Amino acid sequence: MDRRKFLKNAGFAAGAMAITSDLYAESKGPVYGHNNMRYRMNVKWGALNPEKFPVNDCHEMIQDKKGRIVLLTNETKNNILIYNKSGRLKENWGHEYPGAHGLTLHRAGGEEYLFITDTVKHQVYKTTIDGRLLLTIDYPEETGVYKNKEAFVPTETTVLDNGDFYIADGYGAQYIMHYDERGKLKNFFGGRGETKANLDNAHGITLDTRNGDTTLTITDRTRNCFKRFSLDGNLIEVIELPGACVCRPVIHGDYLYAAVLRSPDLKTPGSGFVTILDKNNKVVSNIGGTEPVYKDGILQPMAQQEKIFIHPHDVCVDDEGSIYVAQWASNKVYPYKFTRV
Repeated sequence: MDRRKFLKNAGFAAGAMAITSDLYAESKGPVYGHNNMRYRMNVKWGALNPEKFPVNDCHEMIQDKKGRIVLLTNETKNNILIYNKSGRLKENWGHEYPGAHGLTLHRAGGEEYLFITDTVKHQVYKTTIDGRLLLTIDYPEETGVYKNKEAFVPTETTVLDNGDFYIADGYGAQYIMHYDERGKLKNFFGGRGETKANLDNAHGITLDTRNGDTTLTITDRTRNCFKRFSLDGNLIEVIELPGACVCRPVIHGDYLYAAVLRSPDLKTPGSGFVTILDKNNKVVSNIGGTEPVYKDGILQPMAQQEKIFIHPHDVCVDDEGSIYVAQWASNKVYPYKFTRV
């Protein structure tokens, strides 16, 4: 056998061994969750060489149209890491986002775009899928509620089909800003306060169409709940999640998924889990958490039961129903994968 053929065959063999190793890891890990939403855990899925591809906080993840899993980290050596579903690194880019926090995917005209929030630079960016900057949003001075850019600490975005987008100021003044596709402010609502329509730690926001209409589901993390609003900012529903300091809501099919950063409150470190709600916003499974229990229709307080996470910060659900979990302040661990069983 000549050298070229030998190297080619060796490459095929190495690839086959890697695939076999991936499948073995996904079929042999422990299983977590409840009811019909149970998952096998693979903690080695996203692991890379930290010298070459370091992470700091693994903040959020999405899946693009190629099926790749895109991770956002606030490590400026590579703000973006792009994996295939087997956990192999395909691409990496980004050095300019020291406060990279929120990552949202938007599809329009056959193209894909990313919206990135930066809590250090107090800005929001729209980029192409490979990182070319298209739009920058500074603090919304025109609202009259911000004295300077430091008061604006955006954590998340969500985008309408027409290109309009919403920004959640989850670490700042707690307002939700509505912009047109060119970045012109159209409306704002929420803000810090004591009424049900006010928000406290409005960490995440997403469009919710599970019941036929289009609404906004927004995190109120300090108060252990999600709140559902109309597109113009009127409160519709409060989804109580006692014991769960939830991060952003992630809709996939009829289910809502969320990382629970801490439990029962933000003063309790190392106590996170992942929660899953059905179409009726009833909790059906907790990965690493206690089994959901309802008494007289009221959800009882939830908590971490199995210490498989430290501080889960986001979930991504892929086209096969597998869940990827990114963690904040968790010893710089790479994302874990959970395959449904």
